Amino acid sequence: MVRTDDEVAAQIVDAAVSIHKYLGPGLLESAYAAALQIEFDERGMICERQVPILARHHDRPLGVVYRADLLVESRVLVEVKAVLGPEPLHVAQLLSYLRLGSWRLGLLPNFNSPLMKDGVRRIVNGH
Repeated sequence: MVRTDDEVAAQIVDAAVSIHKYLGPGLLESAYAAALQIEFDERGMICERQVPILARHHDRPLGVVYRADLLVESRVLVEVKAVLGPEPLHVAQLLSYLRLGSWRLGLLPNFNSPLMKDGVRRIVNGH
């Protein structure tokens, strides 16, 4: 079954809320990323972790310059955070990942938020 970006995003947010309710805030980002991967597996969704992102400069490869936390259903990039508040730098980072990988949609869930539903930023690549 092919899901739209919005359907995948809704499942990601639902999984993040479920994990946040169960584990709560205060863990490392890697723990939340691992929990998300388990949630997606249980939901029958394809999820890749530590996705290599290649970059080029003047049409010359720079190699793997970044690794994104999660790529869900090969279409929605997820950069997991567990910080006091998402910084503009985190948004810029995710937007750069989206551009370099030619993905349209990314989510920035912050597991250190009091309420997970308020802790998810949606970032759209306009290119």
